[in-house]
Amino acid sequence: MSEATVAPTETLPPHAVIIQMAMGHWVSRIVHLAAELGIADLLAGGPKTADELAGPTRTHAPSLYRFLRGLANLGILSEGAGRRFSLTPLGEAMKSGAPGAARSTVLTMASDWWVRGFQELDYSLKTGKSGFEKALGMPIFDYLAKDPEAASRFSDTMIGFHGAEPAAVAEAYDFSGLGTIVDVGGATGHMLATILERFPSPHGILFDLPHVLADATALLAARGVGDRVTLDAGSFFERVPVGGDAYILSHIIHDWDEEKCLTILGHVRQAMKPDGRLLLVEMVLPADDTPHPGKMLDLMMLVGPGGQERTVPEYDALLAKAGFKLARVVPTASAVSVVEATAA
Repeated sequence: MSEATVAPTETLPPHAVIIQMAMGHWVSRIVHLAAELGIADLLAGGPKTADELAGPTRTHAPSLYRFLRGLANLGILSEGAGRRFSLTPLGEAMKSGAPGAARSTVLTMASDWWVRGFQELDYSLKTGKSGFEKALGMPIFDYLAKDPEAASRFSDTMIGFHGAEPAAVAEAYDFSGLGTIVDVGGATGHMLATILERFPSPHGILFDLPHVLADATALLAARGVGDRVTLDAGSFFERVPVGGDAYILSHIIHDWDEEKCLTILGHVRQAMKPDGRLLLVEMVLPADDTPHPGKMLDLMMLVGPGGQERTVPEYDALLAKAGFKLARVVPTASAVSVVEATAA
C-alpha cells in the first residue's frame, strides 16, 4: 500500500498503479473537504497553525493538523516552522474567485450528490440509462434547476473543467466575418465572451434557461462585452433564437440521447440563415486506441445526463439525420474540436 501512495506513477509496478487508481476517492474526499472548509481562503493572508484554523473551521485542532499535513503531502499546502501552514501555487488556485474556478469545480464534482450519481455507473452499464437520474430521482439538469446555488456553482464548474477551451476555439476558428453569433446553451457566456474579445465585429446572443442566465450579466460586463450581447432565456428543446449567422453549441450535443439531439439540431436548422453555420464544440473521439480525455468524459455522459461523446463518422451520421452536412472538423490546441456543418 505504501508504494502506491508515495511513488510516482511512472515508477510503479502494474499492481501498484491499479491500487493507486482505486484509492483516488481518498484524494477526492480530502480535497473536497478542504474546499468546503475554505482552507485556502483562511490562509490567503499568510501562514497559520491548526490551532488558529480550528475555530474558523469548527474542527478539532489535533485532527485538523493531521488533515493539513495531508494537504501538504498532496502539494496543496506547505508546512513550515512552528507547524504553520501556507498556500502553495496549488493551494492558491483553491481560493474563492481564483482563476480557473477550481474551488467551485471541486465542490461540484466531488460533492455528495455527484458521487451518489456516479456510484450508479453499474446501473447505467446494465440499462443504458442515467445513473444520476436514478440517484437523484430526476434528471441532473432538473436537479440543478431546483437549487440555484448548485446551478451557479455548476456554471463555474464548466468554466473550471473546460476553461482552456474557449481561447483555443477562438484561436483556431475564424469568426471575423460573422454578424451574429448565437451561443445555444451558453451558460454564463464564457465561450461567447472569449470569442467577442478576440473578434470585435460580431454581435452575440446568449441563449439558455432563465436560472442559468442569472449570472451572465456580471460575467459579460466584467469581460467588457456586455453591450455586444443580447440575453435570451428559453429552452433549446422548444426553440432557439432566429437569424444567426453561426450557432455555437459547446458541450451541448454530448449531453443528450439521439432523439433529444435531433430535436435541438432541428430547432437550429429551422432558425439559422440559409448560409448559416452550425458549430459544435465537442471532444471528438479518435476512432482508434489513441488516448483521449473524451473517452473518460464519455463515461460521465453515460452515467450523468445520458448522452455520449462521438467520433467523426458518428457526428456525420447524426448531422445528416438533422438536415446538416458536415463541412469540416477544426482541431484546437485543447481537447475539443469545432465540428462545422451547413444546411444540407
